[in-house]
Amino acid sequence: MIKFIYILLLTTFISCNQDNDNLVSANKFSEIISNDKSAIIIDVRTPDEFNKGHLKNSLNVNWLDENFDENLNIFNKDLPVMVYCLSGGRSSKANERIKSLGFKNVYELDGGILEWRKNKLPEATLNNNFKNSLTVEDFNNFIETDKIVLVDYYANWCAPCKIMEPYLDEISNEYSNSLELIRINYDKNLPLVRSLEVYGLPVLQIFKDKKLLWSHVGFIEKSLVVDEVKKYIN
Repeated sequence: MIKFIYILLLTTFISCNQDNDNLVSANKFSEIISNDKSAIIIDVRTPDEFNKGHLKNSLNVNWLDENFDENLNIFNKDLPVMVYCLSGGRSSKANERIKSLGFKNVYELDGGILEWRKNKLPEATLNNNFKNSLTVEDFNNFIETDKIVLVDYYANWCAPCKIMEPYLDEISNEYSNSLELIRINYDKNLPLVRSLEVYGLPVLQIFKDKKLLWSHVGFIEKSLVVDEVKKYIN
């Protein structure tokens, strides 16, 4: 059942992007913005996400806001629109909606701001309101143990993360004598995940003796994670 749900989600995501002929890479997105100062840059994430880091000169028009259409109609439909979210799911839907409202040139950032960061492109100054954010020192303390450490980078909005959460708890309980499960919320620990160069979600990593032994980006079946865990249990 879990596998079916994930395949359905993945198929929906792929089909949305296959129909989008204005899906552009991070570098191309940056080039268009640099060359056309009239472009309207729209961040369709939540205000909380936006305040933790966004593209310079972007405007926050929350896709989840019931007034999304009304908020967009204030803009000149003849100007190019550059739309992005975190990883591409919301911007794909927003892209179609924006075009349906009569905007003539809409470009979507392929992979969202995660891909932008992966390419080390510039952002606006961060709000830096991360008083409770984990530090690199905290992370090093987590992985300094005799056990193997399974690190789960997740976000509350990430569908594959939610699907994987129950079985990660099961693995943690089953191998509690040999394994520590550490969960790191992407949104709440942005400075840390950036310093660790974690750009996709979900991400799983296995550490032993403070050394990274295995890393995986995206959904993965429980059995495959268990296989990896068993490799490093004495």
